[in-house]
Amino acid sequence: MSALSVKNVNKRFGGLKALDNVNLEIDGGTVHAIIGPNGAGKSTLLNCFIGRLEPDTGSVTFNGQSLLGMAPHEINQAGVSRVFQTPEIFGDLSLIDNVMIPSFARRDGAFKINAWTPVRRNGPMAEKAMSMLEDVGLAAKADETAGHLSRGDKRRLELAMCLVQDPKLLLLDEPTAGMARADTNNTIDLMKTIAQRGVTMVVIEHDMHVVFSLAEKISVLAQGTVIAEDTPANIKGNPKVQEAYLGGAHL
Repeated sequence: MSALSVKNVNKRFGGLKALDNVNLEIDGGTVHAIIGPNGAGKSTLLNCFIGRLEPDTGSVTFNGQSLLGMAPHEINQAGVSRVFQTPEIFGDLSLIDNVMIPSFARRDGAFKINAWTPVRRNGPMAEKAMSMLEDVGLAAKADETAGHLSRGDKRRLELAMCLVQDPKLLLLDEPTAGMARADTNNTIDLMKTIAQRGVTMVVIEHDMHVVFSLAEKISVLAQGTVIAEDTPANIKGNPKVQEAYLGGAHL
């Protein structure tokens, strides 16, 4: 059954049509990849999902609830979390502080720093934050300053920041960008574990190794339009997809 429904979404930036009548139906509990050449509109589409951009026309609903017009924290509280293309963390804070912040935001929508700092070591949220850091392999670095992490570890920290919110829908924008192959494979294993928990996942990714390792269905965007949607096996041989990727060099 469809969890995320995108119907007739259009978005222009001046004379540029970034999204052209996009329609997607993403089934609950599945991993759905969105791929396409640079400039195809992938990140623009995800920004429409989370309230950073408002489509010119169309609808975006999650579990029957419209996400359009909702504030980002309201979308978050509806169970939608996102890992950004460039990791968005609090570089001056420790790893456990980074994970605690979205935990309180998920619960309260807004909070004061002095409301959460004193309890971070002895409350249930602190225990949950440490559990999330353990899940992503960063528990040993809980007290380190996040800004000093490698790019791969910043990615894992951002995943922990999402997971602590108990998301029903996880949107991942280039989750392995900048990672070495070993880190990429570890991240794939982690995302498989997350998927096994029943979390619906939408993955934007240029690395086809990641896409074909995770996705149950793939949608292909080109020039803001969905040109194909199928299983990974069928997408590989689709001539429209091969043409969009200049002869299939990326597949």
